[in-house]
Amino acid sequence: MLESGEKLGVFIVPTGVGASVGGFAGDASCYAREFSKKSKLIVNPNVVNAGVFSGINDEMFYVEGFTLDEFFKGKLRLTPSRQNKIGIIFDRAIPQDVLNIHLNTVGAVQTVYGVDVIGFEMTEFNVGVEFFVNEQGISTGGVKNPETLYKAAEKLIKRGAEAITIVCLFDDPEGDNVDYANGSGVDPVGGVEGIISHCISKKFKVPCAHSPAFADYSISTELVNPKSASEYITPTFLPCVLLGLNNAPKIVKDGGFSVSDVDYLVMPYNSLGSIPVFEALKRGIKVFAVKENSTLLDVTNDKLFNSSGIVEVDTYNECLELI
Repeated sequence: MLESGEKLGVFIVPTGVGASVGGFAGDASCYAREFSKKSKLIVNPNVVNAGVFSGINDEMFYVEGFTLDEFFKGKLRLTPSRQNKIGIIFDRAIPQDVLNIHLNTVGAVQTVYGVDVIGFEMTEFNVGVEFFVNEQGISTGGVKNPETLYKAAEKLIKRGAEAITIVCLFDDPEGDNVDYANGSGVDPVGGVEGIISHCISKKFKVPCAHSPAFADYSISTELVNPKSASEYITPTFLPCVLLGLNNAPKIVKDGGFSVSDVDYLVMPYNSLGSIPVFEALKRGIKVFAVKENSTLLDVTNDKLFNSSGIVEVDTYNECLELI
């Protein structure tokens, strides 16, 4: 519980594992918003990011995966923040017309929401993003030149950036994306997006998140599943990241709140093999495994823990009632 007397929950949907709720484009937002009515709520970007939309609200703390792991280990604390100064890294590989669309998007978000973007840096070299779906159906990938990201981040932080948005060029994933558009399968770029944000957060200890850029920015006229729709009506996914980072908590060693303040953790029922789950059980934090949300993983309580600290529930609504 926080010093204010409010409960503190954590609502996680892992990225790139085909979660039936939250594995698409902001489709876990409505669930998370209900939880945020009952307690302050830490969410990973995957829960609320939805292209030009965002499920974030003032009761949520937007925290990417590596920082979330370190928080649960007790290695860092988080302190609430408002109107973070945001710097943007753009991949040198992004064509000028695509860059212009993103810069217009930044201007629009600044004008409508008052988000404080202090400027951007182009990487010195192409970042070289690779992504694929492995034999297990999990989204993953790699970065050929992370050093060029680090140098751009250093420049932005020296200019006063308190949070970092990363925009890298991705090849068009449509050939691997049919199931995703139909509301099943896995987001083919989600896994490597997590890797990219991990790189920055691990090295610089600042809030960060990634938004992909594609050379083909045409908008599809094909009908897609509503769970994926927000990513098919826009040429850029930058707004949700800027809105999330706007009020993302700062990463600190002292002050703020720590894992000892967490009251509960909510996870898909078969993706329990993560640091937040291990640390929550170690620390006596109640873990709710929601059967309504299944993933491509097969890590359940009975296979890994058989722990009384994990409460299996059928739906998010049932979980909310227990909380």
